[in-house]
Amino acid sequence: MGSRTDRDRDLVTRENRSRRAAERRGMTLVKIRRRDPRALGYGRWLLTGPDGALLIGDERTGASLDEVERYLAGERQAST
Repeated sequence: MGSRTDRDRDLVTRENRSRRAAERRGMTLVKIRRRDPRALGYGRWLLTGPDGALLIGDERTGASLDEVERYLAGERQAST
């Protein structure tokens, strides 16, 4: 039982870390609000730039948190 709580905590930590990284770059990270686990895009993310344009993911299917993290890591390396 404890391991599920640890996994949930790790996921929330990754989500918050990604949101903060996006905000530091003027981007917005938004979780798609679908409630049905069978729905396309459930549990997926949209990353938008300062102008509101989608940078990763699309409005229908979004992007995984792994994809978002890779995008933000690449963005960070490109800006340094």
